[in-house]
Amino acid sequence: MASNSNEPKDLLTVEELVAMPESEYMNDAQLAFFRNRLQELESEILANAGATTENLRETQLAPDPADRATIEEEHALELRTRDRERKLLKKVQYSLQLIESGEYGWCEETGEPIGIQRLLARPTATLSLEAQERREKRQKLYGD
Repeated sequence: MASNSNEPKDLLTVEELVAMPESEYMNDAQLAFFRNRLQELESEILANAGATTENLRETQLAPDPADRATIEEEHALELRTRDRERKLLKKVQYSLQLIESGEYGWCEETGEPIGIQRLLARPTATLSLEAQERREKRQKLYGD
């Protein structure tokens, strides 16, 4: 049976990824690793959204006002969580587009490498740590 390059067994481990020299930054193997990680995250978010829809549909009305309030609060919390996930989904899909266009892993502001460690921690990062810190300082100062 032919080996498929999209199968997880062909992907780098985190250890292999971190051990690669800087000269190998964003090579095909690294891009495949992050593509897989982002696709898994995308699938997880979409599955959660489907589960939320089902949970909200199956809600039973509670005659007791305290029970009803608890159910409504749980729904509000679940909807806030899904809203955050919806925003994350857009970032995940954007990151997948960046992989396809060859721009993934490079700072949108400076063009410098974002860095493997930062991408492992936040695979949707589009700014280097330094550029992100500058942006956050500007936002604090100017409310941007």
